Amino acid sequence: MATDALSTTLKRGTGLAIAWAVILIICGFISLCLPSLAGISMAYVLATLILVAGVIHLTTAPVSGGFGGYLWRTLVGIVYIIGGIWLLMHPVIGLISFTFVLGIIFLIEGFFAIIHFFSMRKTAGSGWLLFDGVVTLLLALLILDRWPSSAAWAIATIVGVNLLISGITRLMALLAVRRFLNAAA
Repeated sequence: MATDALSTTLKRGTGLAIAWAVILIICGFISLCLPSLAGISMAYVLATLILVAGVIHLTTAPVSGGFGGYLWRTLVGIVYIIGGIWLLMHPVIGLISFTFVLGIIFLIEGFFAIIHFFSMRKTAGSGWLLFDGVVTLLLALLILDRWPSSAAWAIATIVGVNLLISGITRLMALLAVRRFLNAAA
């Protein structure tokens, strides 16, 4: 009885994760089909998030305790707001900077995915984790090698490929888990 409840819970959890994998795949296709639009859109989203963070810093400054905390949060909030407005006015420069940061993030993500594979290599579907790590490392090297000349279009293409590969690898690994759960039932 407890095994059936655990199996049902795991199937529900994998169902949500499968939905997330499908969303990643769809976003990857959109980014690949419209790379320039997706790249500039990412720059606007980043600028907006920075602007919102600045507003949050300013609105929470009065309750930060003491004049030092108030002054610090106010100054940080002002810097964030100025930076967010500047990035909204100059999305291409923001996109070029974002491209570099994303290259570093992918480098670290790929490295950690490969390390994680070695601890999971005996698990069904773990080869997909290694594949994801290798592809992510290759994407990082592609970003950092071509930076900044191709940032305006490459970022969306590379993010699209990463989303697509991550979605597919997660989907395949989760389907392997589902097959195992169904076979065990």
